[in-house]
Amino acid sequence: QVQLVESGGGLVQAGDSLRLSCAASGRTFSNYVMGWFRQAPGKEREIVAAISWSGGRTYYADSVKGRFIISRDNAKNMVYLRMNSLEPEDTADYYCAASWKTSIVISRADYNYWGQGTQVRVSS
Repeated sequence: QVQLVESGGGLVQAGDSLRLSCAASGRTFSNYVMGWFRQAPGKEREIVAAISWSGGRTYYADSVKGRFIISRDNAKNMVYLRMNSLEPEDTADYYCAASWKTSIVISRADYNYWGQGTQVRVSS
């Protein structure tokens, strides 16, 4: 079992930056592929970024590529999402997730554990 707790969300203006954090506890964190998803009101939950267990490989959705950076610190059981040049379209609840898969996956169905989410609101 893995417990995930997100933090770092908030209300910001367009162009601002935020860093989301996800603290993991439970089973060996470094064994998991980690992902960040988001869900805007009335929309499906979608992948934002994912990172391999070693941190050596990453994936980004096209909508955030070049603006967001995912990273992890296995020694601290933490995964981060640095969000730069935020846009109103980035407004959503952001979720951290962990997957048993051995390589990066981007489907919700491939993730086994989820956090409760943190709100990000970007005003224009």
